[in-house]
Amino acid sequence: TAALAQGSSRSGFQPARHAEDEWFDKIPGKHRTFLDAVSARGVGEALHFASNIITTSKTGYGLDHSDVGIVVCLRHGATAFAFTDTIWSKYSAALPLDPKTNAAATKNLYNSADRRDETFDALTKLGVHFAVCDKSSQGLAGSLARKTDGKSDDIYKELLANLIGSSHMVPSGIVALGHAQEHGYAYAYCG
Repeated sequence: TAALAQGSSRSGFQPARHAEDEWFDKIPGKHRTFLDAVSARGVGEALHFASNIITTSKTGYGLDHSDVGIVVCLRHGATAFAFTDTIWSKYSAALPLDPKTNAAATKNLYNSADRRDETFDALTKLGVHFAVCDKSSQGLAGSLARKTDGKSDDIYKELLANLIGSSHMVPSGIVALGHAQEHGYAYAYCG
């Protein structure tokens, strides 16, 4: 109809750009993917998919790892995995259990040696970046404070000082997801 045609622009939608998102464009690559993890299981899936993207881009297309820009978003129930073993050791009783032992995990489960090339450290070395939800990080700090009789602000600062490599704090993971798409990243939900 005429109203529908009049409402659409020939020039197309142009999203606003924000200084907080400039890092999206600084990641090199001919192809861009944003892997969205919202749960502990989703973290493992996202790291597996990131490894698969790198491997199959090489074997199937002859591309180097620097030819693919990959961002793994850690938000909601996946946020706790954005922090180093220092946090896991100190707050193990209040963080997710190790699914293999059903006991408190004293190390970040996704940086263990048995995961080989699907760890945060290994993928960081290959250029993978991590978007960490600030809103969930603040919520995690509050939860840890309640469980340990600590102060939320102090724990939040401690979390920020112990991020995994190649991490970028984003105001919220769900907003970063949309902004990443506006910067040309393909979206994949990982669970």
